[in-house]
Amino acid sequence: MMLWSNSAWENSLPVYQKIIVHPFISELKEGTLPEAIFKFYIQQDALYLADFGKVLSGIASKLTNPNHIQEYLKFSSATILVENALHETFLKQFNITSTAQKSPSCLMYTNYMHAQFATQPLEVAMAAVLPCFWIYKEVGDYIQATQTKKENTYQNWIDTYGGEEFAASVQKAIEITNHMAASTTAHIRLKMTEAFLMASKMEWLFWDSAYQQETWKI
Repeated sequence: MMLWSNSAWENSLPVYQKIIVHPFISELKEGTLPEAIFKFYIQQDALYLADFGKVLSGIASKLTNPNHIQEYLKFSSATILVENALHETFLKQFNITSTAQKSPSCLMYTNYMHAQFATQPLEVAMAAVLPCFWIYKEVGDYIQATQTKKENTYQNWIDTYGGEEFAASVQKAIEITNHMAASTTAHIRLKMTEAFLMASKMEWLFWDSAYQQETWKI
């Protein structure tokens, strides 16, 4: 029997392939991404992570396996702390002081995660947060493997998501989600895959939103 994660990744592979050719990623890899776009992204990502951490904590509160609870509590604290530290570095580097509001895409993505946690089985909520781990790792690995420029303004970002420590966290998240998928029904596994695919699409949309510096029209 194929692992749920393998099936979910196969379903989302076309989305991932579009992510790695998006100009945000291409220009980030080469260090040519305009600062204004990256500033927009960092501000929106900070807003996103605040909600991401809350959903991870909520998932931990509903889990019953002590080891799984501990891991999700780590995800919601240690992982977020690392990413927030990365944000602080860039906030200082680019002298970002303004307080941003969520873009339409950021609001949609965070609301989607909260909705899955509030209204769907726990396994589905876990599938909905997994792309934020997994796709970032894959993007980080892809950039490290294909970048040619030695000096890159955004290298700290690249090294964080392409690093071994983040990869270990991602692997644990995948393993726990697979464990939950194996113990549930085929119907819920299908809903898990649908949530994973939708969140993967929102990952693409989040980067596209930053590249467009998306604003509210009214």
